[in-house]
Amino acid sequence: MEWLLPAALIGGPILVVLLWYIVTYNRFVGLKQYMKESWADVDVELKRRYDLIPNIVSTVKGYAKHEKDLFDAVTKARAAAQANDGDPANQSGDEQRLVSQLGKLFAVAEAYPDLKANANFLDLQNELSNTEDRIAASRRFYNGNVRELNTLRESFPSSIVASMSGFQQAGFFEVEDSSQRAAPAVDMG
Repeated sequence: MEWLLPAALIGGPILVVLLWYIVTYNRFVGLKQYMKESWADVDVELKRRYDLIPNIVSTVKGYAKHEKDLFDAVTKARAAAQANDGDPANQSGDEQRLVSQLGKLFAVAEAYPDLKANANFLDLQNELSNTEDRIAASRRFYNGNVRELNTLRESFPSSIVASMSGFQQAGFFEVEDSSQRAAPAVDMG
């Protein structure tokens, strides 16, 4: 019985450290799964956008036949964004180029009053707007999970578990083009 006290004094702290390590490791695993799930949500919305774009281009083509270069640019940007299976940080660059080309497409559409009044075009434009809102919400959720994982990864003492277990810093899905951060110009006239 005399050995119980020294064993408890030595084994107790080791057991506490081991339990802390297990809990922290499991927290990293859980955050990584949340990140994967939230990226899947972003991906679903991006695919929805990709499916809408050919319909929008087709509708605009009927009115603005001489804008071939723009249609080609939108199609190429869509293909590049759709083909990108990289991490979210890489995907965001392709997505920004696609959004930029779509902005140009809608700017061209403004020059055609018949197109702006076309019910099919208006429905597609509204659907794309709703999809963009859903992408933004999904992106915020994903970035929140990335922030939480990265904070845990860089905080002491959980950084010890991260380095020992190989948990890497995750990349945000964010706007890379500074012009996208600028406030939009509103023309009331």
